[in-house]
Parts: sequence; structure tokens; C-alpha cells
Amino acid sequence: MIELPVIPANQTQRRPNWLRVKLPVGKEYAHVRGLVDEHKLHTICESGNCPNMGECWGAGTATFMILGNICTRSCSFCAVATGRPLAVDLDEPNRVANSIKLMNVKHAVITSVDRDDLKDGGSTIWAETIKAVRRESPGTTMETLIPDFKGIWENLYRVCEERPEVVSHNIETVKRLTREVRIQAKYDRSLEALKRISEFGLRTKSGIMLGLGETEADVVETMQDLANAGVHILTLGQYLQPTKNHHPVIDWIHPDQFAKYQEIGLKMGFKYVESGPLVRSSYHAEKHLFDMQ
Repeated sequence: MIELPVIPANQTQRRPNWLRVKLPVGKEYAHVRGLVDEHKLHTICESGNCPNMGECWGAGTATFMILGNICTRSCSFCAVATGRPLAVDLDEPNRVANSIKLMNVKHAVITSVDRDDLKDGGSTIWAETIKAVRRESPGTTMETLIPDFKGIWENLYRVCEERPEVVSHNIETVKRLTREVRIQAKYDRSLEALKRISEFGLRTKSGIMLGLGETEADVVETMQDLANAGVHILTLGQYLQPTKNHHPVIDWIHPDQFAKYQEIGLKMGFKYVESGPLVRSSYHAEKHLFDMQ
């Protein structure tokens, strides 16, 4: 297998040209932007400064985070604060549902911090949020980007039983780098979670960040593991270091290499493969609502 060249990050002070992003524009984006500002709504799109915010908002897609903004885990790639989370806000499902209704979101992506401090892992709030969105916006479809719930599968199934249109859990990195990048996570546990979601009969999705020091062989191995677990949708994007205290970018992956991974993934049997430097886990999320066979 011929591996395309990558650019070591320490050989360039600037991001490559292919990582430059155009400012978001468009009538639909401006409308949503105005609603967010006027009503002080919270989306991960905005707080995470996502490079695809304009495109996604223009397509009627937005991402929301529940269960607070303090995570019980300390992954080396993630900018979310780590510590002791605040008490669960029982009204949060209604507030998220109201935001989605107000923004007229066609497809909502909902994610959360890890809540390993809770017996249910936050799964009750997850289920109530899905119910609230269905009640307030019955025409809105949903993708739930969930944690692994520490392998307590009754908590996973509590979310699955609400049958969101897509259930996603990101593997984040290749097997070899998992202990370094996802300190409290387990590679095999993530695969088991994805397998159980798929066996539940739900559209199953996962994502990998590239540029953390993985090789092409590492990536292909992880892609095959995900395919074997029954994952239908795969995203691959360039890792960008949030702060100097986080895991450094080791390589800038060329767009041609991303295109190669997309070709490999489709041959493996994934229904959709979104692969590119600016791809994030919710990129083109509204297009992943294929019919299950």
C-alpha cells in the first residue's frame, strides 16, 4: 500500500492553505446568527468556532451540548474543562428543545460531556432531551453523539430506546494512540458500544481525528475495526490543537490522503464517508439519514 506524504507540523509555523476557511455568509446563516445572538442560545458550532458553521447553519443543522460544560475525563485533545461537574439541570431538555424550535433546526446534533460521576451516566437527561425535541419539533431529525457510559450498557440502551435517527460515538483516534489521546477511554469499549448500537438497529456513526502521529496502516486498521462493528457512517478530519497545553499536531494530512481514506472506507462497506481536513463529526450530518436495509 502506497502512503501519500504528510507534512510534519514542526516544519511549518502556519497551517497549510487547505485549512483556510471562508467567513460564513448567506441569508439562512444570517437569520440563525441573529436568533442565536438575540436569544442568547448556546450551540457547540459557535462556542467551538467550528469551521463549517456557516455551511451547517445554512443547511438547517446545529449542534447542542447537554449535561453541563465540565467533563469528568481529561482527553489530551479536548478543550472542554475537566473537573467536578455541577448538579444535573432537570429543565435542560426543555431548554434545548425550545432552542431547536426557535432556531427552526431541521436536523439537530446533540452531544454531551462525559458524566462518569452519575450512576446513569447522564442517560436519563439524554432520553428526556430526545423526547422534548420530538414534542416541540416533531419534524426535526436528530443525531445523538453519546459517550461510552463506561460500558454500563443499560445506560446506552436508555438512549437507544428513544430511537434517534442517528446514534454516534467517536472512536477519536487509532488503536495504538488511544491510551495517549483518550486517557480514561478504552478502544475496545468504544467498539463494543458501536456494535451494540448497530445491533439495536440504529444508524451508527463514528469519527477519527488525524494528525496525532498515526500511520496509514493505523488508520486503515481502525477503519476496518469500525466496519466490523457495524458502523454505517464514518468521518475523518484534521486534528487542530486547541491550546499549547493540549496534544500537539504531529502532521498536517494532505487532502489527497483524506480522499484516499474515503475511497478505502467506501470499499470497506461504509454507507457514507466524510473525509477531509475541515471535516468534523457533525459535518453534513443532515445527509446521513439514509434508509436502513
